[in-house]
Amino acid sequence: MIQIYQRFFLGALLLAGLFIAGVTSPAEALETKAREALLIDLVTGTALLEKDPDTPMPPASMSKIMTVYMVFERLRDGRLSLDDELPVSKKAWKMGGSKMFVRVNTKVRVEDLLRGVIVQSGNDACIVLAEGLAGTEEAFAEAMTLRAREIGMTNSSFANATGWPDPNQWMTPRDLAILAARIIEDFPDYYSYFSETQFTWSDIRQSNRNPLLFKNVGADGLKTGHTEEAGYGLTASAIQGGRRLVMVLNGMSSQRERAEEAARIMAWGFREFENYPLVKAGESIDDAPVWLGEVLTVPLVAPDGLTVTLSRAARNKMKVKVVYDSPVPAPILAGDVIAKLVVTAPATAPIEIPLQAGESVERLGMFGRLAAALKFLIFGAS
Repeated sequence: MIQIYQRFFLGALLLAGLFIAGVTSPAEALETKAREALLIDLVTGTALLEKDPDTPMPPASMSKIMTVYMVFERLRDGRLSLDDELPVSKKAWKMGGSKMFVRVNTKVRVEDLLRGVIVQSGNDACIVLAEGLAGTEEAFAEAMTLRAREIGMTNSSFANATGWPDPNQWMTPRDLAILAARIIEDFPDYYSYFSETQFTWSDIRQSNRNPLLFKNVGADGLKTGHTEEAGYGLTASAIQGGRRLVMVLNGMSSQRERAEEAARIMAWGFREFENYPLVKAGESIDDAPVWLGEVLTVPLVAPDGLTVTLSRAARNKMKVKVVYDSPVPAPILAGDVIAKLVVTAPATAPIEIPLQAGESVERLGMFGRLAAALKFLIFGAS
């Protein structure tokens, strides 16, 4: 009789040298003064902390990360060079807020403009880049919105390149995290600009506003933001021991609160959670019984590896099992998905990965099938 077959195999994994720990859902595990918050482990995509992560919010200067993304794409594709010079318009020169202090009717190298945006948060530098690449800031903002949709940022809208307050300028924490991950992964040759702590232009030296760059937490980016409506915000990333976390905070009341919350939450994420590889890509997990096949069992193979981000406090509560209809009827082709690996824990959505047949199994011939059927009638399923 065909039935759901479930085998717990913690012992086998332990014998293979793999450490099993607990999975937890940490979305409400930590209180924060931020109005919106999101902390994600970039290796596994696990959210360690969530507070209104899909709420549209004014991103202020954190939206400049999208401006930089647009420039990085052109550099990578060869449509732009770091040494190209772009003209400074009167609009850019007169722009208020944080400034790089470019001079009207001059030209500035793209690399200097990037540092002006990333390190100095220069609104004027953003407009120079926008006008140089799209003709007008408005056209550039339209391109930003379109490109954001294309890379998965479905809840973002841009009315300008600077993050200047506008009812049509919004992002969600999740979209900012997606953008930060894309910047890190897509542009390793340019990402280092985000870790620079100061930049001098027009004889004015300005420090990077990212407070985590000046603390020993492994931070290497990305961008702060502040307006009266948005409050104080930060999109940041840090790496420790091979783990990279991406954090988005917004709506805090002061620079000091932003710095303290950012450092506290980042330290919490590294301290309370760890990444554990449960399954290696291509690893044989179990052997499934075969019905009317030339062999009695077929190996179940994980085509993709599985690493999970686990709370250390819940490491003993996780359950791992293989689920399939047993026995698996022949014929079977190598690569057929015939089972799944399921990881469960309290208050956590199950994690599932497909398991494939590790080899092909031919069906028995007619006489073999008759013999198997007779054996089943006499001895039963065993």
